[in-house]
Formats: sequence, structure tokens, C-alpha cells
Amino acid sequence: MAKPLEGDTLKAFLSQGTRTAKVAIARKDGSCTVAPVWFVMDGDDLLFNTMNTSLKGRVLARDPRIALCVEDDEFPYGFASIEGEATLEQLTPEELLPWATKIAARYVPAEQAEAFGRRNAVEGELLVRVRPNKVFAFSGVAD
Repeated sequence: MAKPLEGDTLKAFLSQGTRTAKVAIARKDGSCTVAPVWFVMDGDDLLFNTMNTSLKGRVLARDPRIALCVEDDEFPYGFASIEGEATLEQLTPEELLPWATKIAARYVPAEQAEAFGRRNAVEGELLVRVRPNKVFAFSGVAD
């Protein structure tokens, strides 16, 4: 039987392994797009980075509404569907580096995390902070 995920259990689910978040945003013409992103948790917030000229960066600058889905694709499966608002933080490369490295460290071999962090902590790169306002999340959906 499926169990709701909330509080610390939800944070643990979102932080486990190399699960990516699938980010959904709406273009100016109303059409939608979805893209996978690497992310980390900061308290209740999800953080990822993107270039200010990317589609995600441009759309979120215009409209901060965002939806994300993170899934466990191993039996008995689980997911977290999150709606919220994104805040775009324009940091200096030096300020962004710790976050970019922390995000990379979740997804790449440890010895490559710093190089990935430096690659992404550049002028024009944004730190996107998503504050959830609606969460629908369950584990064990196939139990």
C-alpha cells in the first residue's frame, strides 16, 4: 500500500541517490516543456543551477511558477510531485561555486565534483531556489 511522503521522510526521498528532478515550465505562448535537472535540498527548498540564457532561465525570469517531479524507478516505486515558485539568485562565480560543486557531487564521481562545479560556476549561471507550496508524494505505490 502506498505511503505518503512528508517532512523528513520526503526530504530523505528527494536527497537519495542520483534521482533527477524533471522540471516543467510554461513558455510565453502557453506551451509546456520538461527538462531533467541535477538538484540538492537546502532545508525545504530544491536548488539547481541553469544559465540565464537557457530556456529554463528565461522562462523562470518571466514567470516563477514551476513544477517538478522526482521519481524512484525501482520497485515498488515512488514519486514526489512538487509545485512552487522559483527564485533566481544571480551570484558571483565565487558565491555559486560551493552550490555548483555540491550539486555536482551528488551526480558525478567524487574526484570530478570540483571540476563540474567550476564548469558551472560561471558568469551568467543562476542558482534556482524552488520553494514548494504544494507536494503530492508517495512511496511504495506498487505495494
